[in-house]
Amino acid sequence: MLVIFDCDGVLVDSERLSCAALRDALAELGVALTLGETMAEFLGRSRAHMLARSQELSGAPLPAGWAAGYDARRDAAFARELQAVPGVADAVDAVEAAGHATCVASSGDHRKMRLTLGMTGLYARFEGRIFSATEVGVGKPAPDLFEHAAARSGFAPEHCVVVEDSHVGVAAARAAGMRVLGYGVEADVTFASMRQLPALIVPAG
Repeated sequence: MLVIFDCDGVLVDSERLSCAALRDALAELGVALTLGETMAEFLGRSRAHMLARSQELSGAPLPAGWAAGYDARRDAAFARELQAVPGVADAVDAVEAAGHATCVASSGDHRKMRLTLGMTGLYARFEGRIFSATEVGVGKPAPDLFEHAAARSGFAPEHCVVVEDSHVGVAAARAAGMRVLGYGVEADVTFASMRQLPALIVPAG
C-alpha cells in the first residue's frame, strides 16, 4: 500500500499561518477577507490558483513584487511559529514499520516544502518522494497530482490511501479512485488525531 500524505495541514501545521499572511497581503490590494474567508477561498489550492483568484478578487493585475511580498510575510511567520502536526512523525514511523510505502503530494511548490518540512525535521523522511502540483497540468481538486504520485511510486490507484485535510484534496483523491482519510475533514474515514492514523490505513475486514 502507498500512503500519500498532503503536506500543509497534515504534516506541518501551516495552513493558518499561510492564510493569515495571504489575508494581510490581500488587504494591501483593498480586498477585505476574514481569516475564515481566506481559508475557505484558498485552503488546499495551488499557487497558480492563489495568484489567479487574488487578481480576480482585486479586480486588477497584481502589482509587481506582490507575490514575493506575500512569500516573505508567510515565511517569516513560518520561522516564528511553524511546527509539525502533533504526532505525525510517530504516525509516519508506524505506517512505514507496517510495511507501507509513503510519499508527499502537495499543492505547494518544492521550495515551500523544502522550507516547511526542513524546519520541522520531516524533509529527510520523504526526500526523493515529494511531489508538487507544479509537476502536473492542474492542481486539486483535479486528480492529476495524486495520479502522478502513484505512477511515479509504482502503485495503482486502488492500492493507494491519501491523507488529506481539505475538501479539495478529498475531492482530488476520490477523483483519482483512491481511498481517502480526512484529518479533521469529511472523507471516507474522518479522524482527529495522528495517533489514530496507522490503524486506519488498511480498512477492517
